[in-house]
Amino acid sequence: MKTAPFVAAVLLAAPLVLVTAASAQDGNSRPQPVVQPLTIPLPADRPYPGTMQLRVDATDVARGIFHVRQTIPVAKPGKLTLLYPQWLPGKHAPRGAIAEMAGFTASAGGKPLAWTRQPTDVYAFDIDVPAGTKSIEVAFDFLSPTRSSEGRVVVTPAMMNLQWEQVSLYPAGWFTRNIPVQLDVTLPEGWTGVAALDGLKTSGNRYSYAPTNYEVLIDSPMFAGRHFRKWDLGHNVTLNVVADEPHYLAASPDHIARHAALVAEAVALFGSRPFDRYEFLLALTDELGGIGLEHHRSSENSRAVDYFTKWDENDWERGLLPHELVHSWNGKYRRPDKLWTPDYRTPMQDNLLWVYEGQTSYWDLVLAGRSGMQSKETILGEWASHAANYSVQPGRRWRSVEDTTLDPIIAARKPKPFASWSRTEDYYNEGSLMWLEADMLIRGATNNRKSLDDFARAFFGGREGDWGQVTYDFGDVVAALNAVHAYDWERFLRDRMQASGRPAPTGGIERAGYRLVWRDTPNAYDRDRMAQGKNVDLTHSLGLTIDKDGIAGNILWDGPAFRADIVNGTRIVAVDGVAYGKERIEAAIKAAASDSKTPVRLLVERGGRYRTVEIAYHGGLRWPHLEKVADTPDGFDRLFAPKRAL
Repeated sequence: MKTAPFVAAVLLAAPLVLVTAASAQDGNSRPQPVVQPLTIPLPADRPYPGTMQLRVDATDVARGIFHVRQTIPVAKPGKLTLLYPQWLPGKHAPRGAIAEMAGFTASAGGKPLAWTRQPTDVYAFDIDVPAGTKSIEVAFDFLSPTRSSEGRVVVTPAMMNLQWEQVSLYPAGWFTRNIPVQLDVTLPEGWTGVAALDGLKTSGNRYSYAPTNYEVLIDSPMFAGRHFRKWDLGHNVTLNVVADEPHYLAASPDHIARHAALVAEAVALFGSRPFDRYEFLLALTDELGGIGLEHHRSSENSRAVDYFTKWDENDWERGLLPHELVHSWNGKYRRPDKLWTPDYRTPMQDNLLWVYEGQTSYWDLVLAGRSGMQSKETILGEWASHAANYSVQPGRRWRSVEDTTLDPIIAARKPKPFASWSRTEDYYNEGSLMWLEADMLIRGATNNRKSLDDFARAFFGGREGDWGQVTYDFGDVVAALNAVHAYDWERFLRDRMQASGRPAPTGGIERAGYRLVWRDTPNAYDRDRMAQGKNVDLTHSLGLTIDKDGIAGNILWDGPAFRADIVNGTRIVAVDGVAYGKERIEAAIKAAASDSKTPVRLLVERGGRYRTVEIAYHGGLRWPHLEKVADTPDGFDRLFAPKRAL
């Protein structure tokens, strides 16, 4: 009998023989790959020999160009590899804006140095450093987008958003937390800038900060603007606001009191602060590109210009600041172990974003309710909207929530043809609904003696003022939940986050004493969201949304519009022979509901081709709501009860 190793060798060798024979028969040339050696030093936890100097001239507002000069100490002659940040915290994907970098030069003692970009890693620049060199100078321009088709606009005539990863490089071979850097930035005359960096000294329009490390620098962006106000929110938290025009800064005492209450509620929830100070950076703008991005001691946020001036109409959008504040605890201080990396070249692994983002999406609604930043009606409307969308989402059949955590890398957050089938970043909102169920389960099992609040304090709370990082894995989450209430949390989480084919995530809603129902008028969240967007969401009737120009989008897979061959970008020209309007299409849906023989008749256009379609839909207008079940306790009233001292 032949031995097992011999059999394995024969089985492995056989395909090679076949391939060789095929190669000889077809006679074509067949190259072999060139082995690419690893030439970029891996990051090491060791001191860096000196302090980098970073100088940014941000005065060219008219053209949106940042002029950068950087002095970088060197330890020895030979090849020095500089890296442009690629994998960026909070973006969960390789999003470094290397395409906007131009005019790169390197020099030492005033003499040019040769440099080469690595073809296998275009974020890496190799520079030949001559003997006796103590430091080198690099310079480049960052050509920020001047229109949205080029990328996110970060400079306008009234404000700018300076993200230091866009205007700096760092040497390969070190943990970024070990690379000291000192920043000078020159702003336009008369502008005010704010960043969560220490040791600020100003001289005219030049801002100079004390040395910090490169990791802290990248995590401490700046908002600057011509029109600026700030408010103290207590607990060493400041609200810093820039606006397109000065009258948009007219916040009332009540508006500021609600922001202060948000901060107090967060501190009451988590029990400690993972920062020594925290800066909300908020832009009220129609011109700067939108953003909501977390940092340990600050956050970058943008809202519509009427955030304060039309406060009562903007309830639905006030969850952004609560979300980014929570991230100081969940995402920055406590971070999934594979999402923490020692530099900005090491790939991040997003699998636990349903904790990082999903639970943050839960707490942003809870804290908004407890502080008065949002109304109960709006919050329940948002959960109703998300639960309803998942109830008709066919992509659930094949794709788990955890798999959607990889979507920032897979799809780069671009629009999709049929998002309900492919799924998008559902770990945010389905994660929120899953954590709602966990909270209500704990409350029900312990007769309200325990809740997810206890998990938050134990898991995300820590040493007061500690703004380092403490990492965790899946097992740590399970153990912390079991410490609050013993349950099969591993199965609970795996079933809901890691399995496909799950039903709509309504368990938390039902445990709170509510149910998902449908009505012919929108809930408060959908109503205000559609009003601001000037669109109409008909997902649960015709299976599409229509914008202010009559352009269809978000086509529901296998919905009525889908079956009529309507795709994203189709223009609805007319309804029943009359020019399209929101009220007209709603009237047509109502008419079809009262007569089973009357279709919804549309004239549509795509690519210059017109056609008439008849959609046989008779279900009427439908929007989701959460309805209280009679004779049951209201779990949401208890959930939104303030925790701060009143």
